[in-house]
Amino acid sequence: MKLNYKNAVKMQTLKGFGTSSCWWSQYCKGKAAEQIAGLLYSKDGLGLNIYRYNVGGGYDENNFRVTNPWRRSESLYEFDREKETGEYNFSNDKTARDFMKRCLDMGCIDTVILFCNSPHWAHTSTGQASGSLMYHTCNLPKMNYRKFAEYLLDITEFFLREGIDVKYISPINEPQWKWGGSYVWQEGCHYETEELCEVYHIFAEEIIRRNLPVRLYGPESGEMGGLTAEYLEALKKDETVMKVMPVFAYHSYHDDDNFENRIKFKNETVLKNPELRFDMSEWCELPNKSHTEDFRAALITARIIGQDIIYAGAQSWTAWVAVNQINIKDDGFDYGDGMLSANNDFSVWKIAKRYYAMAHFSKFIPVGSVCLDTGNLPENGNKLNAFSFLTPEGRTVCVIVNEGEKTELRFDGDFRKMTVVSSDTHKQLREIYSGEYKNGLEISERTLLTVIFE
Repeated sequence: MKLNYKNAVKMQTLKGFGTSSCWWSQYCKGKAAEQIAGLLYSKDGLGLNIYRYNVGGGYDENNFRVTNPWRRSESLYEFDREKETGEYNFSNDKTARDFMKRCLDMGCIDTVILFCNSPHWAHTSTGQASGSLMYHTCNLPKMNYRKFAEYLLDITEFFLREGIDVKYISPINEPQWKWGGSYVWQEGCHYETEELCEVYHIFAEEIIRRNLPVRLYGPESGEMGGLTAEYLEALKKDETVMKVMPVFAYHSYHDDDNFENRIKFKNETVLKNPELRFDMSEWCELPNKSHTEDFRAALITARIIGQDIIYAGAQSWTAWVAVNQINIKDDGFDYGDGMLSANNDFSVWKIAKRYYAMAHFSKFIPVGSVCLDTGNLPENGNKLNAFSFLTPEGRTVCVIVNEGEKTELRFDGDFRKMTVVSSDTHKQLREIYSGEYKNGLEISERTLLTVIFE
């Protein structure tokens, strides 16, 4: 592979990298919280700038079917089923909010997104935040659309009064999936396209009426294909929605080995809507076949980050959960799919190898960097990928993902010097070269590199 920087084409400008505080931050406190916040959001750590905070739908102990405590959320709104009245309790979900504030204090975050997997349980048809009793059925009755909007925007105003600069509200998450039915494992709510648009319209009306500085985000479609284009076209027809919705956010699940679909998405959707920002707001390896000590997980994650940005045109990239539960399978390995893994009370936690995939991007490619098209596509059956960026300081940065055997990469550029940072199964984020510019580089098998050219 040869990268031609002399004729590289400038593309979109990066808005950054992030992760979600769901489903773990409500249990992360004390020394663990201090250390994990630093790993994720400090300048010495990943330096992430995007924070997705889950506004949980809560639960009624007598009418709740999600058994895993990590998948339960403490709501900021309390409802008395017998009295049929509710009130806000902004002392709830304190551990999760304290963790967010700790991260904000580190000074790297410029984007806070409040997102919902479900409306509050009291607003749903079933009285549960885990979906309808029938698959592919909306759990939010139309008479409660505005209640849902008022509830989430009341909470948003509380955050703003607390000094948390919320930029975006994301009321719907993965609307196309079936959610609910006979088996539930988390909060979720299905919406048909018409229902999704009606909910977004009411949110837009309420944001405008309240003259809030926040904007709509979403609808966080669960994949690039499928109904994603339909959601976009339907929302674009609503002038009220488009007044307050500058970002179309989606998830890039189910296309891990198909970079062609990313190129198709960019050509058919992103480039045809230049007025919108497109964010990839959630991904993890799904199904997860890589345990936390398997460097393959880092390589896969890095490939997806780069392909989502360079080939699909995303302006930001956000991992699903920062921390997942330790999940020991029969082979004795932990298959937690977060960047970190922890037991239920965080008395034991560790960094997963996929953390370093994010590090090779976020530590070296700051907000405001421009994506570069060097004319290259993956080689060796999608096992060799290279993704290039121009930083605001004028450095050219290339992230190289080699999932195959030892190979060589050539560079064509006007540079004086270069630094190479390497990660593999044995050592991570190790500087292996710093000196005069070389127009070629030998890349070891199953290795992740970041090359900084000056």
